[in-house]
Amino acid sequence: MGLVEKPKNFFATMKKLVSYMKPFWMPIGVVFVFAIISTLFAIVSPKILGNMTNQVVSGFVAKSMNFPKLKHFAVELVVLYLFSALFNYIQGWIMAGVSLKITYRFRRDISEKINRLPLAYFDKRTFGEVLSRVTNDVDTISQTLNQSLTQIVTSVTMIVGILIMMILISWQMTLVSIILVPLSFIFIFLIVKNSQHYFKEQQDSLGELNGHIEEMYAGHSVMRVCNGEKQSVEKFEKINAKLYGSAWVAQFLSGLMMPIMIFVGNLGFVGVSVLGGWLAIKGRIQIGDIQAFIQYVNQFNQPILQAANIANVLQSTAAAGERVFEFLEADEESDESKKKSFLPVVKGRVEFDNVVFGYDPDKVIIKGFSSNIESGQKIAIVGPTGAGKTTMVNLLMRFYDVNKGAIKIDGVDTRDMKRSEVRKLFGMVLQDTWLFNGTIRENIAYGKQDATEDEIVAAAVAAHADHFIHALPHGYDFELNEEADNISQGEKQLLTIARAMLMKTPMLILDEATSSVDTRTEQLIQKAMETLMEGKTSFVIAHRLSTIRNADLILVMNDGNIVEQGSHQELLDKNGFYASLYNSQFAAA
Repeated sequence: MGLVEKPKNFFATMKKLVSYMKPFWMPIGVVFVFAIISTLFAIVSPKILGNMTNQVVSGFVAKSMNFPKLKHFAVELVVLYLFSALFNYIQGWIMAGVSLKITYRFRRDISEKINRLPLAYFDKRTFGEVLSRVTNDVDTISQTLNQSLTQIVTSVTMIVGILIMMILISWQMTLVSIILVPLSFIFIFLIVKNSQHYFKEQQDSLGELNGHIEEMYAGHSVMRVCNGEKQSVEKFEKINAKLYGSAWVAQFLSGLMMPIMIFVGNLGFVGVSVLGGWLAIKGRIQIGDIQAFIQYVNQFNQPILQAANIANVLQSTAAAGERVFEFLEADEESDESKKKSFLPVVKGRVEFDNVVFGYDPDKVIIKGFSSNIESGQKIAIVGPTGAGKTTMVNLLMRFYDVNKGAIKIDGVDTRDMKRSEVRKLFGMVLQDTWLFNGTIRENIAYGKQDATEDEIVAAAVAAHADHFIHALPHGYDFELNEEADNISQGEKQLLTIARAMLMKTPMLILDEATSSVDTRTEQLIQKAMETLMEGKTSFVIAHRLSTIRNADLILVMNDGNIVEQGSHQELLDKNGFYASLYNSQFAAA
């Protein structure tokens, strides 16, 4: 009864899904055969039970019961029921294995695809949207394969088989039963048509209510400080009342479905009973046949409803499949498996040669940027928000490739090098820390899996993290949770700095790495950084200009261009854009 998500192109998606299942066609074919056999056994059973009833009636009238024949019918019934259950179990067992293998294949392909996608793909989509493809969409396809696929076969077989058995018993009673089927569908159509609007309102109100609750709990302290309790409760009650109204009507209308179906079904039973009784009086049919026919009528509506429900399920499956295949067919980064390795020894000389770049080719951010950076220099990149500082780092790491010009390391264009080779040259400490669920030791050694215990401890000591690590339970074996919120933000930053120190790369990228620590710790880290950066080409994105006074070269960016470059004192003496930025930070002083 809920809203059904529809795909943009149902048949094209289902064709792709069928093609994707090609390695499993044989077991799926076996499942279909077993499902048909199981259903046929279930269809024949009422007829045999009717024959058994006819035998009892005949024996009662003749006052001579044929027990051997009754026993024969009973054995036939038991055998049919057992075989029906056995084939049903086997096809369910096989299909469960097939659906899990297909689910595994989908998730494996998605996981491998993620590593081949450019960052530009993720810039245009939220993490939740990508995650939904791995979880919700694949689960939807899996459930359909596990349940609905065999239901399609059994429902069609059941409808056709029951219809044939009903006609064989009595075409007149079959006609009475079938006449009432369209009436059921008319009622169902009217209920669904009128309830869809309210189900949509229910889902929208539920989403709005969940969003409000999440927002209030996430900002609970701010809400309390601003005395927003009353306003929050009033908004909650307003949304909740709207949800109650739409949900009540939606559930009321959907609740009419079964009573109406039962009512129409009962009309069918009345018609069959009256007509069957008249035919029995005329001697055209036996009582056992009426019993079998009523059983068939009772079973007839179920596969019809299943088929209608499966149609909706297939629509949702096609919509989920469409998103999964859209992800799997997205443009990938160019293949670099045939590229040769360069730079066995890296000096760290970097050249920006007339670099032009834009995330959207029609909106250029970096406009003809050129600069030569010598090995071992400390380069500070400064500028207002949106000037292109982070973009320069993304280009250095080959997260994106330049539109025009070139970035060269020791004279070699980075586009001629493998992406993995370029990224091995850089250690990176970002303003936003990233730690995963695991021990502190594992987090520090993430960039160097073969690091020894002494190397890990030395890196932690150099980053001034060793002291607080020993203060934690179990020290280096302390487990960080998924959000790493069982340590402070400053401690997280120290661990990421220790990770960069352990990697011992020839070049460094630091994005305001000390922004989350106190003044005393910042001073200690600055000293450690100076030691770390000795002999290494370092790029420092600076927001606090006081931290980059000793930089060898400061690149001042604005609107994607290098508007000034030079040492701290040289730029101050020019009294230009850098001087205005610097003075604005210390105007109060």
